[in-house]
Amino acid sequence: MIDFESLIFNIDIDTRCIPRPGSLLVAEPFLRERYFHHAVICLVDYEPKGSAMGIVLNNRTTYTLQDILPSVTATDAIPVYCGGPMSCDRLYFMHTLGGLIPDSREIIPGLYIGGDFDTVLSIVNDGYAVDGHIRFFLGYAVDGHIRFFLGYSGWDMEQLDGELLKNVWAVTEIPSIGRLLEGEEDSYWHNIVRAMGHKYRGWLYHPRNLHSN
Repeated sequence: MIDFESLIFNIDIDTRCIPRPGSLLVAEPFLRERYFHHAVICLVDYEPKGSAMGIVLNNRTTYTLQDILPSVTATDAIPVYCGGPMSCDRLYFMHTLGGLIPDSREIIPGLYIGGDFDTVLSIVNDGYAVDGHIRFFLGYAVDGHIRFFLGYSGWDMEQLDGELLKNVWAVTEIPSIGRLLEGEEDSYWHNIVRAMGHKYRGWLYHPRNLHSN
């Protein structure tokens, strides 16, 4: 007989996964904080017992890039995501285009943040690479993604370490860099949790609304 109560409400988290830049923080299913409910965060910076910075990957806003930047002339609406509660008036972007965007910072092999925005603007306005389809830009085959974010998530000294001790987050590795910037909202969180394996299967049965039962 399956003990569904233990299955659903068990949030015992595997603490063997050590956070580092490029790791994912996956919100435990009971976390109801506005910015972080069913959030998946990619760590950009992390120092043990120090500060940390990350970007929420799956929280889509109602804004498009065209709403924010008049210089964006692409005809297809380009979604903008909420990266977290810090510096919400600042635009960030992550991508998998590597050296095609000068001055990009490599977080882990194949995943980058920032870079020359004039190049990004040219790519976007020409309709290339945002959705990962293979096309050509300046003579190069382009097969990658760009995702735009307002704000970021930040932790003061030892704050993230304390949250990890309280099982607020599960730490996992990126299952596929090529698909990291695809999908959004709850379905994105569920897909990452599935990739985390059998130990976390109970999280998948947890209702978004606790009163829905």
